[in-house]
Amino acid sequence: MNKAQPFNIVIAACALAVGLLGLGFILKSAALDVKGMERTVHVKGLAEMEVPADTVIWPLQFSDADNNLEKLVGRVEEKSDAVVAFLKLHGFSDEEISLGSQSIIDKQAREYGGENQQLRYIARNNVIVYSNDIEKVQNALGAVSQLAKQGIAIVQDNYETRIQYLFNGLNEIKPNMIQEATEKAREVAMKFAKDSQSKLGKIKTARQGQFSISDRDSNTPQLKKVRVVTSVEYYLSD
Repeated sequence: MNKAQPFNIVIAACALAVGLLGLGFILKSAALDVKGMERTVHVKGLAEMEVPADTVIWPLQFSDADNNLEKLVGRVEEKSDAVVAFLKLHGFSDEEISLGSQSIIDKQAREYGGENQQLRYIARNNVIVYSNDIEKVQNALGAVSQLAKQGIAIVQDNYETRIQYLFNGLNEIKPNMIQEATEKAREVAMKFAKDSQSKLGKIKTARQGQFSISDRDSNTPQLKKVRVVTSVEYYLSD
């Protein structure tokens, strides 16, 4: 074996190592330059739509009291029948009406109740309307005082008896709202690009926010506001 061969191999290895280090440095510098040249703008687009509720849940709750449990139960059943008759008079079908749970409280059975109770038993009952006809519910609400003339006081001022107006048609309006939000985001990006004397490039990232549905205001819960925000990041170029 030639004595010069080992030396030549060492020289070649050193040269290769130096070359690889140089190549790595060049690639790193190029990557940093590309990253430094990359410019983007992040914008958001808002789309809002006002829609009428398409479903309503209306619980009609009433109560009664008596010392005779049997009489109380009978009277509550009569009142339930009267409420159902009232609803049918206003156009509700059997499919739209259901009877909720009935509760009876024995005040003397309470550990904290006193012995001097005027009326021992209290009964509460619910008749629930589930309908897609908002106008029909509004009309019946305006005439609910007729039940008071029959000795039926409908409770309407607590959380359990609040009327719920719902909108279930979100899937039908989603595509148009997403398109509108994306177009508005692009308008903002184009304005930014023009003001910065740049050109708007392709989309780098895009994210659709969650849809939210809320009452338009506290006085008209039957009108809903649907809202979505789209976030888009665009490339910019000179």
